[in-house]
Amino acid sequence: MAQANGAGEEELTVGVVVAETGRLAGLGEPLAFAMSLLRPKLRRVTRGGRARAVRLVGRDSRSSADGARRAVRELVEDERARIVLTLAGTEVLPAVADACEAAGVPCVSSTFPWQVYYYGRGATDRAPFRWTYHFCWGLDDIADTFADLWELAGGPGRTVGCLWNDGPQGAWSRHDERGFLPVARARGHHLVDPGGYREPAAGFDGHFAAFRESGAEIVTSAATGADLGLFRAQATEHGVSPRLITCSRWLAYPPVPTDGRRPPQAGVATLVYWTPDHPYRSSIDGMRAAELAEAYERGTGRQWLQPLGLAYALFEVAAHALAHADDPTDPASVAAALGGTRLETIAGPLDWTSGPVPNIAPVRLAGGQWQPGRRYPYELVVVDGRRLEGLPAGGDLILTG
Repeated sequence: MAQANGAGEEELTVGVVVAETGRLAGLGEPLAFAMSLLRPKLRRVTRGGRARAVRLVGRDSRSSADGARRAVRELVEDERARIVLTLAGTEVLPAVADACEAAGVPCVSSTFPWQVYYYGRGATDRAPFRWTYHFCWGLDDIADTFADLWELAGGPGRTVGCLWNDGPQGAWSRHDERGFLPVARARGHHLVDPGGYREPAAGFDGHFAAFRESGAEIVTSAATGADLGLFRAQATEHGVSPRLITCSRWLAYPPVPTDGRRPPQAGVATLVYWTPDHPYRSSIDGMRAAELAEAYERGTGRQWLQPLGLAYALFEVAAHALAHADDPTDPASVAAALGGTRLETIAGPLDWTSGPVPNIAPVRLAGGQWQPGRRYPYELVVVDGRRLEGLPAGGDLILTG
């Protein structure tokens, strides 16, 4: 339950919906780590010389939409959360945001393409959400980043095979107004989309046939790691040998060799949204991106993760909103502060005042590739940083043929 401080004032509770158990537990790990790291640092916020105590409280989403809704209910009703944070999960993140919208509690989330978050949850250009805010890249940003990589691989006008499912990832990728497809085509590339496959995939015979017939030398995907691995395992026997694969899903986590076999993500090019080399600092304590990655590796013994920077930034945004709200105990006041937020964070500059639509702050992308590493079996190497000032390239794009 929410508690009062020594002056009799109620502590301001920041509720965190995190996948601690279930199939998304790996996705929840960066958020759980950021919360543990910041708990001793984020004990109060100050406005106009007046300090208010803050506490961070987490609830397990259990990696399901129902679990996410239950977690929000417990945070709001039992803990009196003044703001709720979450990231990741195609079903879980929208469930958290929708539950907060229904409850009238401000929410901030990340790592979910903003068009899917915004339009997919029912907002329009004229009717935004009142309580829920998000920072992330868009499907258009993914398309532009991947087109940059395709052009590095062979110049303009590439023929690209699309490995998209029949679920939300595929539907939004091919959306004719707000998806990946129209942006990539506008860049002059020919995209071959044989239609969606059902997850988990049993095979890709139709895709292989279409890619062979079109002469596609590049494949782009939003597949799970398992389906991407199946595609790569079957490709050669079906006469398909892409020179480059770009994939936007399940690529934030380092590939792990199993039984000496190449992991499905090895050599795949993907989005880069945060690394230790990003030139950003925390607005809370001045911590640099490299220091955050080092703290994670030292504390867990594992390789740093891309979502770590965005997870940390969630707490920066929450602290800023609570400190700048006219009344941090009033949901409408906190929501108004979120809508007016412009903040330099460890994940980069976030600005909710300039679009692309209300409730959204964009995140900048670079192009990267999972390549054999020095410290770890595979490391994410920035191969194209043109869209992110101050981020150096760490290597060249490696093609398979």
